[in-house]
Order: sequence, then structure tokens, then C-alpha cells
Amino acid sequence: MSAHVEPIRALLLHLATNLVDRPEQVRVEAHSGHGGTTFEVHVAEGDAGKVIGKHGRIAEALRLVAKAAALKHGAKVFVEIAS
Repeated sequence: MSAHVEPIRALLLHLATNLVDRPEQVRVEAHSGHGGTTFEVHVAEGDAGKVIGKHGRIAEALRLVAKAAALKHGAKVFVEIAS
């Protein structure tokens, strides 16, 4: 995987653990594909709403932060929320 993966994964992990009630159950997986790197943020079932937010606003903010961090490396990233 590229050099940009670990810093973005760590950033998403930090942000997600501070949003949920059960931070010990948060994990972020990275999968490289043809179009870029997809980060899957896994949280406990009851915490999914806290990471998604009303009308998906928090999830969209996480995507925006990840994309901004990836710009520095000229990479393309995607963020998915999973419970």
C-alpha cells in the first residue's frame, strides 16, 4: 500500500474513536483498488448513527477531511461507514 494510507487511517481512527461511546470497537481498514484507496470505518452497531450524523453530515465531514489529507499525496480516497 502507498505511504499515504497509514496517516489517513490513523486520522480516521482518531476522529471516529472520539465520536462513539465504545471507542475500543472502532477499527479502520484500508483497501486499495483501481480508483484509489477505500477506508472502511467499522464501529459498534449502536454507534453507527454517531459516526453518520443527521442527514449524513458527520460522515461527509470525515470524507472531506480524508480527501484533504490525501491531496497532499496526490491520492484518491473514499470513506465508507460500516457497523
